[in-house]
Amino acid sequence: MSTPNQPERPAASAGSVAANLSQVTIATPAEHDGDEPSETPVRPKGRKARAKNRLKPREDDGLGPTGRPRREIPEPPPLEKHGPAQVMAMCNQKGGVGKTTSTINLGAALAECGRRVLLVDFDPQGALSVGLGIQPHELDQTVYNVIMERSVVITDVIRKTSVDGVDLLPSNIDLSAAEVQLVAEVGREHTLLRVLRPVMNDYDYVLVDCQPSLGLLTVNALTAADGVIIPLECEFFSLRGVALLIDTIEKVQERLNPKLDITGILATMYDPRTLHSKEVMARVVEAFGDTVFDTVINRTVRFPETTVAGEPITTWAPKSAGAAAYRALAREVIAR
Repeated sequence: MSTPNQPERPAASAGSVAANLSQVTIATPAEHDGDEPSETPVRPKGRKARAKNRLKPREDDGLGPTGRPRREIPEPPPLEKHGPAQVMAMCNQKGGVGKTTSTINLGAALAECGRRVLLVDFDPQGALSVGLGIQPHELDQTVYNVIMERSVVITDVIRKTSVDGVDLLPSNIDLSAAEVQLVAEVGREHTLLRVLRPVMNDYDYVLVDCQPSLGLLTVNALTAADGVIIPLECEFFSLRGVALLIDTIEKVQERLNPKLDITGILATMYDPRTLHSKEVMARVVEAFGDTVFDTVINRTVRFPETTVAGEPITTWAPKSAGAAAYRALAREVIAR
């Protein structure tokens, strides 16, 4: 749903996306000359020279990293009651693009806006659980038990987290067996939707952290979802796989879940100092238009620190640029 300040987003078909992305060109080494910071930075002399040469991203004429003017996003209105939840699948078949990091931090930022959030760890690696300070191998019951055992209900497995307003449905390596076992089940693509139904009125958002593949577990997440958020690393190989993901989303729309929509493309691991990141960003905006979030997640050492700490960046480093970015993303998600 669009707000007055959010233009209608054009539908992106797999064919048109593939055609646009096939035009991507990469700059030659000569064009990248001076792009990367040197191992031994040159220290200019004088206070004015140092101030002038600080490595800070510049936004000319009020443009954001996407190359578009930043849109005004209204403050989220307070809620009189919670539910029913919107289900968002955090999906990309490429690993290491920031799915888990974005799920944790977006969930925490939504909770700061007064929303109740359930995070669903739907990856057998259990990274989402680890990122919230829970050791998956120590769990007796996980989302796997809820899926495969009729005697286990979801409320038995949901755990409170250290963040007020955020709960977790954890996972561990047991979930890898579900993909094989579900093949023989009737309505196997709707299993996660069936599991989530009893608690939908208890939350405002359910964020599902998908595994880095387009297998049956990911199809389950897309079938249960109202929208998809695609974290996209600002790197060439990540860009090339988007057309395949869009094709999968379109098939789920046609055959299993007509209400499924792409909520937004989230650019992650953006480095404003490199020409490559800027090129990839330009191609993504060209292909997807207003579907790309204005919020961009820059590279920072803070995110690995939060994984070790077992808490989101909004509480670990609340004044950091990363925390501010995810708070801005939460406002955009609510506005859409």
